Amino acid sequence: MPTAIFTIGRSGLTTSRRSLELTAQNIANAANPDYSRRNLTQGELVMTGSIGTNAVDSLGGVRPGVIERAESALVQRQARDASSALSAAEAEFLALREAESALETSGVFRGIVDFEAALTRLQNNPLEPALRLSAVEAGRKMAGNFRIANGTLANARSLVQAEASAEVLTVNELAKELAAINADLVGAREGTAGRAALLDARDKALRGLAEEFGIQPTINANGTADVSLAGSPPVALVTGAAAQAVSVSFAADGTASFAVGATTFAPSGGAMAGRASALAEMAGLQAGLDGIAVSAITLSNTAQANGVGADGTPGQPLFAGTGAGDITMVLASADGLATAPAGAPAGSRDTANLAALLAALAAPTGPSAGTDTLLLGLSSRVSALETRTDGLAVVSASAEAELLRETGVDLDSEAANLVRLQQAFEANSRVIQVAAELFDTILGIR
Repeated sequence: MPTAIFTIGRSGLTTSRRSLELTAQNIANAANPDYSRRNLTQGELVMTGSIGTNAVDSLGGVRPGVIERAESALVQRQARDASSALSAAEAEFLALREAESALETSGVFRGIVDFEAALTRLQNNPLEPALRLSAVEAGRKMAGNFRIANGTLANARSLVQAEASAEVLTVNELAKELAAINADLVGAREGTAGRAALLDARDKALRGLAEEFGIQPTINANGTADVSLAGSPPVALVTGAAAQAVSVSFAADGTASFAVGATTFAPSGGAMAGRASALAEMAGLQAGLDGIAVSAITLSNTAQANGVGADGTPGQPLFAGTGAGDITMVLASADGLATAPAGAPAGSRDTANLAALLAALAAPTGPSAGTDTLLLGLSSRVSALETRTDGLAVVSASAEAELLRETGVDLDSEAANLVRLQQAFEANSRVIQVAAELFDTILGIR
């Protein structure tokens, strides 16, 4: 009997110690979002004794079992999907907000308005040298504003492209890491601390991939994860211990295209989808900005060709260039502004040609209306994305909170477990002490 008491006490000490270690580990990782709480299973330790042909089973303590890791495939998937949707909206919102800031701070709309205002003032006194010079300088400033807008928009586009290129490297590292984890999981023993750590690392890698691309993971019976990237078409990224490389390339207009291995695909989720969408919209903004610049060049030069300057000579081109990036003022002298119609004599105060230019610039299809439409549309898009991002942030936070409830560490519960297990450890120590005292008493009998 004393031997059985020793066995009971020793098994209790072992189980209590291992449970205490897991509880301490849970508490230490309470703030770690990539950690799932652990629990040690326990079973009865049954001993069998026999006398002759008679065998009797007796309970001999507690047997420590395997380490169970809290997990929920459904909640994990919901959290990944919510994070992926938020990342897509957030990436697009931040990129287009930069584009909006670039166009607004360039002063391109103000430059067009100021040019029209200078021409309107000139209409009141077409031969006044100061007003002519003011109109030319306003045109020069407008051209500079177009070039600034072109440059700042290009910078915003380059920033998104650099971010996409950098994050592709991160995705490839995560894919390699997941493939290595899969290889380790195949040989990991069920119910061990090492396997639990590998599963934590697997889920962390899946969350990292989901933030950049929408993913379609398949969790196999042995715990390994095969991952396909969601898109058109879906394409396998990680299969077992093998991972393919993701690449990104950029077209002349700045738009992005992605490939996994040799397969080109368009992502449908994650931050990469948001960046790709933003780059496509930026390409549209660039085309719109170039179109407005070309409109300003064409309307101004057409008006110049249809009129004569202050000295009666035919009007010469006011601007040169093929878009917002290279529009420049080329009129040599303010006297060359063709305010009067063709055929008018030198010193004519007839402003019919100037009036025609002002009407063309202010038309619904003119540069000022085009710029207003471009900026208003961009502002509305950014506002809508901000609202959507805020809504998805709430959804993502809710999914993360649910995941934390399912797999995270509850400090109150763990603190209670810590006290209970410490008491169990002390109680089992006391059992062994009593057994030792019992032996001493027996041995002390004379």
